[in-house]
Amino acid sequence: MAKQQGQLIRSLTLGAATLLVVSSVIGSGVYKKVAPMSAELLSPSLVLWAWVLAGVISLCGALSNAEIAGMMADSGGEYVYFRKIYGRFMGFLWGWTTFAVIKTAAIAGIAYVFSQAFNAIVPLPHLPASIENVEFLVFKPFENAGVKALTISLILVLTFLNTRGLRGAAALSVWITLSVIVALTGIVVSGLLYGGGSMTNFQTPAVEYVPRSWMDFELIKAMFAALLAAFWAYEGWNTVGFLGGEIQNPNRNLPLALFSGMMIIIGAYALVNFTYLYVLPIDQLVDVHEQKNDIAAVAVVRHFAGDVGAMLISIIIIVTTLGCTNATILMPPRVYYAMAKDGLFFPRAADIHPTYHTPNSALWIQGIWACVLVLSGSFDQLTDMLIFAAFFFYGATAFGVFVMRRREPDAVRPYKVWGYPVVPALFVLFCVALIVITCINHPREAGLGTVLMMTGVPLYFWWNRNRR
Repeated sequence: MAKQQGQLIRSLTLGAATLLVVSSVIGSGVYKKVAPMSAELLSPSLVLWAWVLAGVISLCGALSNAEIAGMMADSGGEYVYFRKIYGRFMGFLWGWTTFAVIKTAAIAGIAYVFSQAFNAIVPLPHLPASIENVEFLVFKPFENAGVKALTISLILVLTFLNTRGLRGAAALSVWITLSVIVALTGIVVSGLLYGGGSMTNFQTPAVEYVPRSWMDFELIKAMFAALLAAFWAYEGWNTVGFLGGEIQNPNRNLPLALFSGMMIIIGAYALVNFTYLYVLPIDQLVDVHEQKNDIAAVAVVRHFAGDVGAMLISIIIIVTTLGCTNATILMPPRVYYAMAKDGLFFPRAADIHPTYHTPNSALWIQGIWACVLVLSGSFDQLTDMLIFAAFFFYGATAFGVFVMRRREPDAVRPYKVWGYPVVPALFVLFCVALIVITCINHPREAGLGTVLMMTGVPLYFWWNRNRR
């Protein structure tokens, strides 16, 4: 007798889906990214516009990608639907890039913020400058040695714990979200009331600022560089689209949840960064960026609440990034496991631990590679690299809307993208522009991300050598 299959239940209300959007996005980026954005744009008003623009673009991506995710809500995620839209190789390339760049760099980047927050409380040691400045090709693996050592230690410890079958990620994510909301509310209220800031900060650009027209390519490059930073703070907007099969009345509620959730996030980010720029002149935020281990939120709170306030916000960042790192480590090995079962990944990744029933080998392969990425660069370099790689696939998914509308016009679509074809077309064009301008602005990060993506090509043909 054939085993009866369960079905997805449409149990998520509009309110629950909206909260899921918010909890999937808000994380470590809001504490840090105002500093590199300030260094790129040198203007407080432009920084705030960049936060809003990044949110609007992310919303367009979410609305576009949710149509594909809704069509294949029960199919197994991006690995499966890239295979369906573009074929076996594209599915593999997404999975390989998830391993080589996107998720491992995210693990490394979030753990990096944990260590920087810890360093704000207990200064970590440095190696002698003669060692820290040693270069291997374009890398300085020993630079900022104390922070990197703690980052690697955290990744290895959490990887070990995950191999032992620890769970509770859902409950943990709720507490993480609540702690972030409390922290950001505290920064805004205390900063605006007691921060000693000034509205004149918004009329005072950085010393090196040069006024430019919106059509000036130098301003366009600077804006795209700032957007690249901001997108790290918005990363996670694609998550709720995978739940299209579990949302009540998805044609109405999915776009409303995405729109409402992203509006809440955009408003929160604009308000928090307004507070940062109200309290500290932009030149001081540029200085924060130039210091390897400073965190913008900590610097702002220290400015008006002293070391005690800085310690409190650092502790909150430590707690949230600890949970975020653990959650990021938990899920991707399931993708590597599925790929290994298809013969498209290291065979050991298909092993399941006989006692703990976890993808033990896949977790360790991921953890070790994430540690290597820690040695390859700084927090901002890691996040810029992963956003560059991620937007290649975000754009490919949005383009898949056009492919599937033509190939399967009569397929069941629980949700159809608002504003078709304008919204997905604009998002695809933006992804192309972001990739091209990142190659100009950040050739190191773009080059490294591309090389890591392409290392999968010979492996694909090797693993497919016996396939007929």
